[in-house]
Amino acid sequence: MSQIITFSVDKEFASRLDDFIKQTGYKNRSMFLRDASLHFADASIRGDIESMDAEQEIEGTAVVYFQHQVENKLAELRHSKDFKITSYHHNCLSHSHTCVDTMQVSGRAGAIRNMINGLRNTNDVDRVEFIAAPLRASGCC
Repeated sequence: MSQIITFSVDKEFASRLDDFIKQTGYKNRSMFLRDASLHFADASIRGDIESMDAEQEIEGTAVVYFQHQVENKLAELRHSKDFKITSYHHNCLSHSHTCVDTMQVSGRAGAIRNMINGLRNTNDVDRVEFIAAPLRASGCC
């Protein structure tokens, strides 16, 4: 059951909000504001991978753009004892002449942070991002 929550804003804010909604592809304000609020709260409470407590257990997705010669380094990560990679996908992007790997990673924030920073400082790794999974008390899994 939905609950209606209302708040007032000035016309300039409403106009900017509508522009954001259109740019992001959302169909309505409610869904956009719901997702934005949850994302903001999660980021405010937990922070990003750089500021999370090193011992905090987290999971999320690492996205790595790289050149082929880095594949051995990535293979080593899949067998790490510091964190667990539960899913791994490799794809060659022919238009941008780069490879991309996505990895579902779980473990302590400090170990995952070390992995991300190590990859960022590896030759021929073009870009690395980590997206922490949102926390829920219950849900589908």
